[in-house]
Amino acid sequence: MVCKNCKRLLPQQINFCNGCGAKVIRNRLTMRNLFEDIAYRYINYDNQFLQTIITLLKKPELVIDSYINGARKCYVNPISFFAINLTLSGFYIFIIQKYFGNALNFDTMVANQSVGKQKINASIMSMVYDYGSLINSLIIPFLALISVIVFYNKKYNYTEHIVLFLYTMSLFSLVTMAISLIVLSVNESYYITISMVLYIFAFIYHCYVFKRLFKLSAKQLFIKILFFIPIFFMAYIGMSLAGAILFFIFSDVSLQDFAPKN
Repeated sequence: MVCKNCKRLLPQQINFCNGCGAKVIRNRLTMRNLFEDIAYRYINYDNQFLQTIITLLKKPELVIDSYINGARKCYVNPISFFAINLTLSGFYIFIIQKYFGNALNFDTMVANQSVGKQKINASIMSMVYDYGSLINSLIIPFLALISVIVFYNKKYNYTEHIVLFLYTMSLFSLVTMAISLIVLSVNESYYITISMVLYIFAFIYHCYVFKRLFKLSAKQLFIKILFFIPIFFMAYIGMSLAGAILFFIFSDVSLQDFAPKN
Protein backbone atom coordinates (compact mmCIF):
# COMPACT_ATOMS: atom_id res chain seq x y z
CA MET A 1 0.00 0.00 0.00
CA VAL A 2 1.26 3.48 -0.92
CA CYS A 3 0.41 6.80 0.78
CA LYS A 4 -1.68 8.85 -1.64
CA ASN A 5 -0.08 12.08 -0.39
CA CYS A 6 3.68 11.45 -0.11
CA LYS A 7 3.87 8.13 -2.07
CA ARG A 8 5.60 6.40 0.86
CA LEU A 9 5.30 2.59 1.02
CA LEU A 10 3.09 1.65 3.99
CA PRO A 11 2.22 -1.55 5.90
CA GLN A 12 -1.35 -2.71 5.30
CA GLN A 13 -2.52 -2.47 8.91
CA ILE A 14 -1.71 1.20 9.71
CA ASN A 15 -4.29 3.99 9.61
CA PHE A 16 -1.93 6.97 9.32
CA CYS A 17 1.15 7.50 7.17
CA ASN A 18 4.34 7.36 9.25
CA GLY A 19 5.96 9.80 6.82
CA CYS A 20 3.53 12.72 6.39
CA GLY A 21 0.91 11.83 9.00
CA ALA A 22 -2.00 11.75 6.54
CA LYS A 23 -4.94 9.46 7.23
CA VAL A 24 -5.06 6.31 5.13
CA ILE A 25 -8.21 6.31 2.97
CA ARG A 26 -9.32 2.81 1.99
CA ASN A 27 -12.90 3.41 0.81
CA ARG A 28 -14.20 5.15 -2.27
CA LEU A 29 -15.66 8.62 -1.87
CA THR A 30 -19.40 8.63 -1.13
CA MET A 31 -21.79 11.33 0.00
CA ARG A 32 -21.78 9.85 3.48
CA ASN A 33 -18.03 9.85 4.05
CA LEU A 34 -17.76 13.24 2.31
CA PHE A 35 -20.09 14.80 4.90
CA GLU A 36 -18.36 12.85 7.68
CA ASP A 37 -15.04 14.37 6.60
CA ILE A 38 -16.55 17.89 6.51
CA ALA A 39 -18.09 17.38 9.95
CA TYR A 40 -14.78 16.12 11.32
CA ARG A 41 -12.80 19.03 9.94
CA TYR A 42 -15.17 21.91 10.70
CA ILE A 43 -17.81 20.93 13.28
CA ASN A 44 -16.36 18.66 15.98
CA TYR A 45 -14.84 20.34 19.03
CA ASP A 46 -11.36 18.88 18.54
CA ASN A 47 -10.84 20.09 14.98
CA GLN A 48 -8.15 22.65 14.17
CA PHE A 49 -10.55 25.34 13.00
CA LEU A 50 -12.59 25.53 16.21
CA GLN A 51 -9.49 25.12 18.35
CA THR A 52 -7.87 27.99 16.47
CA ILE A 53 -10.87 30.25 17.15
CA ILE A 54 -11.13 29.28 20.82
CA THR A 55 -7.41 29.69 21.47
CA LEU A 56 -7.27 33.02 19.62
CA LEU A 57 -9.98 34.29 21.96
CA LYS A 58 -8.42 32.91 25.14
CA LYS A 59 -4.66 32.76 24.54
CA PRO A 60 -3.91 34.33 21.14
CA GLU A 61 -0.15 34.23 21.72
CA LEU A 62 -0.23 30.41 21.56
CA VAL A 63 -1.61 30.40 18.02
CA ILE A 64 0.49 33.28 16.68
CA ASP A 65 3.78 32.38 18.36
CA SER A 66 3.35 28.69 17.53
CA TYR A 67 3.08 29.38 13.82
CA ILE A 68 5.88 31.95 13.74
CA ASN A 69 8.22 29.69 15.73
CA GLY A 70 7.58 26.70 13.46
CA ALA A 71 4.97 24.62 15.35
CA ARG A 72 2.28 24.44 12.68
CA LYS A 73 0.27 21.28 13.29
CA CYS A 74 -1.92 22.33 16.23
CA TYR A 75 -3.79 25.22 14.59
CA VAL A 76 -5.01 26.29 11.16
CA ASN A 77 -2.28 28.23 9.35
CA PRO A 78 -2.99 31.97 8.85
CA ILE A 79 -3.48 31.78 5.08
CA SER A 80 -6.03 28.96 5.38
CA PHE A 81 -7.75 30.73 8.27
CA PHE A 82 -8.01 33.90 6.20
CA ALA A 83 -9.24 31.91 3.17
CA ILE A 84 -11.97 30.27 5.27
CA ASN A 85 -12.98 33.73 6.47
CA LEU A 86 -13.19 35.04 2.89
CA THR A 87 -15.31 32.04 1.86
CA LEU A 88 -17.72 32.50 4.75
CA SER A 89 -17.80 36.24 4.02
CA GLY A 90 -19.12 35.45 0.55
CA PHE A 91 -21.96 33.40 2.03
CA TYR A 92 -22.58 36.12 4.62
CA ILE A 93 -22.93 38.85 1.98
CA PHE A 94 -25.27 36.61 -0.04
CA ILE A 95 -27.49 36.03 3.02
CA ILE A 96 -27.49 39.75 3.89
CA GLN A 97 -28.45 40.78 0.36
CA LYS A 98 -31.12 38.10 -0.05
CA TYR A 99 -32.80 38.04 3.35
CA PHE A 100 -31.83 41.22 5.21
CA GLY A 101 -31.58 43.84 2.47
CA ASN A 102 -33.57 46.39 4.47
CA ALA A 103 -30.95 46.42 7.24
CA LEU A 104 -28.48 48.08 4.89
CA ASN A 105 -31.00 50.07 2.90
CA PHE A 106 -29.78 53.65 3.22
CA ASP A 107 -32.66 55.08 1.22
CA THR A 108 -34.79 55.59 4.32
CA MET A 109 -31.84 56.94 6.33
CA VAL A 110 -30.93 59.58 3.74
CA ALA A 111 -34.38 60.38 2.39
CA ASN A 112 -33.90 64.10 2.98
CA GLN A 113 -30.51 64.25 1.33
CA SER A 114 -29.79 65.31 -2.21
CA VAL A 115 -30.00 62.88 -5.10
CA GLY A 116 -26.22 63.14 -5.45
CA LYS A 117 -25.60 62.05 -1.86
CA GLN A 118 -28.10 59.21 -2.19
CA LYS A 119 -26.30 58.09 -5.33
CA ILE A 120 -22.98 58.18 -3.47
CA ASN A 121 -24.37 56.10 -0.59
CA ALA A 122 -25.73 53.54 -3.04
CA SER A 123 -22.38 53.37 -4.84
CA ILE A 124 -20.48 52.93 -1.57
CA MET A 125 -22.70 50.05 -0.49
CA SER A 126 -22.34 48.45 -3.91
CA MET A 127 -18.54 48.65 -3.66
CA VAL A 128 -18.61 47.23 -0.12
CA TYR A 129 -20.60 44.26 -1.39
CA ASP A 130 -18.48 43.75 -4.50
CA TYR A 131 -15.02 44.47 -3.13
CA GLY A 132 -15.36 43.81 0.59
CA SER A 133 -12.96 40.87 0.50
CA LEU A 134 -10.37 42.88 -1.42
CA ILE A 135 -10.71 45.78 1.04
CA ASN A 136 -10.20 43.42 3.99
CA SER A 137 -7.13 41.96 2.29
CA LEU A 138 -5.59 45.40 1.76
CA ILE A 139 -6.24 46.50 5.34
CA ILE A 140 -3.99 43.78 6.77
CA PRO A 141 -0.65 45.00 5.28
CA PHE A 142 -1.64 48.54 6.30
CA LEU A 143 -2.26 47.48 9.92
CA ALA A 144 0.90 45.37 9.96
CA LEU A 145 2.96 48.38 8.88
CA ILE A 146 1.54 50.51 11.71
CA SER A 147 2.13 47.65 14.14
CA VAL A 148 5.79 47.35 13.10
CA ILE A 149 6.25 51.08 13.73
CA VAL A 150 4.50 51.05 17.11
CA PHE A 151 6.27 47.88 18.28
CA TYR A 152 9.61 48.70 16.69
CA ASN A 153 11.47 47.43 19.77
CA LYS A 154 9.81 44.02 19.79
CA LYS A 155 10.81 40.73 18.20
CA TYR A 156 8.47 40.56 15.18
CA ASN A 157 9.34 41.65 11.64
CA TYR A 158 6.85 42.95 9.07
CA THR A 159 5.94 39.51 7.69
CA GLU A 160 5.32 38.19 11.18
CA HIS A 161 3.04 41.15 11.91
CA ILE A 162 1.10 40.25 8.75
CA VAL A 163 0.67 36.72 10.15
CA LEU A 164 -0.60 38.25 13.39
CA PHE A 165 -3.25 40.32 11.61
CA LEU A 166 -4.25 37.48 9.28
CA TYR A 167 -5.31 35.64 12.42
CA THR A 168 -6.81 38.52 14.39
CA MET A 169 -8.67 40.26 11.57
CA SER A 170 -10.06 36.95 10.31
CA LEU A 171 -11.27 36.17 13.82
CA PHE A 172 -12.85 39.62 14.11
CA SER A 173 -14.62 39.09 10.79
CA LEU A 174 -15.92 35.66 11.83
CA VAL A 175 -17.20 36.98 15.17
CA THR A 176 -18.79 39.97 13.43
CA MET A 177 -20.60 37.76 10.92
CA ALA A 178 -21.92 35.41 13.62
CA ILE A 179 -23.16 38.19 15.91
CA SER A 180 -24.59 40.23 13.02
CA LEU A 181 -26.66 37.31 11.75
CA ILE A 182 -28.04 36.73 15.25
CA VAL A 183 -28.91 40.43 15.63
CA LEU A 184 -30.50 40.58 12.18
CA SER A 185 -32.61 37.54 13.00
CA VAL A 186 -33.88 39.22 16.17
CA ASN A 187 -34.19 42.90 15.18
CA GLU A 188 -32.75 44.44 12.02
CA SER A 189 -32.87 47.97 13.45
CA TYR A 190 -29.97 47.17 15.82
CA TYR A 191 -27.63 46.09 13.02
CA ILE A 192 -25.79 49.39 12.49
CA THR A 193 -25.44 49.99 16.25
CA ILE A 194 -24.03 46.51 16.87
CA SER A 195 -21.62 46.97 13.96
CA MET A 196 -20.19 50.07 15.63
CA VAL A 197 -19.91 48.30 18.99
CA LEU A 198 -18.01 45.44 17.35
CA TYR A 199 -15.32 47.85 16.15
CA ILE A 200 -14.78 48.85 19.77
CA PHE A 201 -14.47 45.13 20.54
CA ALA A 202 -11.85 44.83 17.78
CA PHE A 203 -9.75 47.60 19.34
CA ILE A 204 -9.99 46.09 22.84
CA TYR A 205 -9.22 42.61 21.50
CA HIS A 206 -6.08 43.79 19.71
CA CYS A 207 -4.92 45.52 22.90
CA TYR A 208 -5.41 42.17 24.64
CA VAL A 209 -3.46 40.35 21.90
CA PHE A 210 -0.49 42.71 22.02
CA LYS A 211 -0.43 42.72 25.81
CA ARG A 212 -0.18 38.93 25.92
CA LEU A 213 2.02 38.53 22.86
CA PHE A 214 4.65 41.07 23.87
CA LYS A 215 4.11 40.67 27.64
CA LEU A 216 3.30 44.33 28.17
CA SER A 217 2.40 45.88 31.49
CA ALA A 218 -0.68 48.10 31.71
CA LYS A 219 1.58 51.17 31.61
CA GLN A 220 3.51 49.92 28.56
CA LEU A 221 0.27 49.10 26.76
CA PHE A 222 -1.12 52.58 27.48
CA ILE A 223 2.03 54.21 26.07
CA LYS A 224 1.81 52.06 22.94
CA ILE A 225 -1.85 53.06 22.48
CA LEU A 226 -0.90 56.75 22.71
CA PHE A 227 1.79 56.08 20.10
CA PHE A 228 -0.61 54.12 17.90
CA ILE A 229 -3.51 56.60 17.74
CA PRO A 230 -1.83 59.50 15.85
CA ILE A 231 -0.05 57.12 13.46
CA PHE A 232 -3.30 55.30 12.73
CA PHE A 233 -5.28 58.48 12.06
CA MET A 234 -2.60 59.94 9.80
CA ALA A 235 -2.49 56.70 7.83
CA TYR A 236 -6.30 56.51 7.86
CA ILE A 237 -6.60 60.00 6.37
CA GLY A 238 -4.10 59.07 3.66
CA MET A 239 -5.95 55.85 2.82
CA SER A 240 -9.29 57.66 2.87
CA LEU A 241 -8.04 60.22 0.35
CA ALA A 242 -6.66 57.45 -1.85
CA GLY A 243 -9.94 55.55 -1.51
CA ALA A 244 -11.96 58.65 -2.42
CA ILE A 245 -9.87 59.17 -5.56
CA LEU A 246 -10.28 55.53 -6.59
CA PHE A 247 -14.00 55.75 -5.80
CA PHE A 248 -14.52 58.65 -8.22
CA ILE A 249 -12.39 56.93 -10.86
CA PHE A 250 -14.14 53.56 -10.80
CA SER A 251 -17.72 54.45 -9.75
CA ASP A 252 -20.42 56.21 -11.75
CA VAL A 253 -20.44 59.12 -9.27
CA SER A 254 -19.00 62.43 -10.49
CA LEU A 255 -18.35 65.81 -8.87
CA GLN A 256 -21.45 67.13 -10.66
CA ASP A 257 -23.56 65.01 -8.32
CA PHE A 258 -22.51 67.34 -5.49
CA ALA A 259 -23.70 70.44 -7.32
CA PRO A 260 -26.87 72.03 -5.86
CA LYS A 261 -29.99 71.37 -7.86
CA ASN A 262 -32.17 74.25 -8.99
